[in-house]
Amino acid sequence: MAKKFIPYDNEADVLHIGGLMVENRLDRITLSGDIDLTLDKAGLAHARALHALLGDVLAKLEAQALPDKLPAPDVKTVKNPFE
Repeated sequence: MAKKFIPYDNEADVLHIGGLMVENRLDRITLSGDIDLTLDKAGLAHARALHALLGDVLAKLEAQALPDKLPAPDVKTVKNPFE
């Protein structure tokens, strides 16, 4: 049995739905790639998977006290170890 993708739970989980890649982070879910929701059983399966994923994301977001916008990430420059 595959591990359940729990939105905003960790920095490691990746889910693939068709050609779409869903990356889990603690403060965001990143979607990249593309998907065709074709008028066939495969398209139905992809649509159901997306529907379930977005339902889980919405439930998590709606259960939180959310800021208006996340602050910009704290980016640090480090010395190149290969120089």
